[in-house]
Amino acid sequence: MKPEDLDQSIFSHIHEKARELEDLLNSDVVCYYGDINPGYFRLFRNFIEEVKQNSQREDDTLSIILRTAGGSAETAERYVTVVRHHYTTVNFIVPDIAMSAGTIFCMSGDHIYMDYSSSLGPIDPQVLAPDGSGYVAALGYLDKVEEISSKAELSPSDVVFLNKLDLAKLALYEQAKNLSIDLLKRWLVQYKFKNWNVHRTSNPGTPVTDDEKEQRAAEIAEALSDNKRWHSHGRSLDTQKIRQLRLEICDYSDKTEVRNAIRGYNDLLTAYTDRMRYPFYLHSHLTEHV
Repeated sequence: MKPEDLDQSIFSHIHEKARELEDLLNSDVVCYYGDINPGYFRLFRNFIEEVKQNSQREDDTLSIILRTAGGSAETAERYVTVVRHHYTTVNFIVPDIAMSAGTIFCMSGDHIYMDYSSSLGPIDPQVLAPDGSGYVAALGYLDKVEEISSKAELSPSDVVFLNKLDLAKLALYEQAKNLSIDLLKRWLVQYKFKNWNVHRTSNPGTPVTDDEKEQRAAEIAEALSDNKRWHSHGRSLDTQKIRQLRLEICDYSDKTEVRNAIRGYNDLLTAYTDRMRYPFYLHSHLTEHV
């Protein structure tokens, strides 16, 4: 069999799995694999436009299977503008990981689907390093500055670090942190909590006020951005840890049909993208693969 024939056969099977998952979830389904990078914005915008244009469904719902190590919070905000322009309901499915800006992106969803092996992460947007060598975690950099500033006596390495400090970039890092928290608070109230109208645990049956929604959103945002709590930018936050933040997750661990459909699609597609070593990939059976 020729390589192109093999790829065609693989994608025929992937497309079939995508259609099965769409029927099960009553939504359009797309996959996003890779960093949340401003350089990918046009590709993402055009991709979502094509999916919506070619869709024959009337659900007005989009389910995004997301696998990402993170990236730009500003780009996540632009992505949300795109998907919410085209769909009334947007759900996120995390079979593997959605870290940092990926977690921020998920918080704009009406529902977040995870199983016991899925992971979100602390929100810590990536920003350009002071020496321009690459991207660093903004909160980690701010924590280091705070640690040095609190010392009674500085070491030679501390002095070198502070001498290289660019106050303008430090301000940008602080802004990135504040943006991440603000986005979470706004999106949780606007989307995730929009149907949270009645208390179920404390004061069961009593109405949920707008102030209570805003307070809960602020608590979740502050907790997810607390590096001292998680100790690591790459800390895995599974369903149990997420629930401890009092954030509702759609756990499909014991829902065999849904779990098999998600894994059947996701695992086959990720096996292909990993084999091809693609750093970024978008997929829908409604478009040419990117």
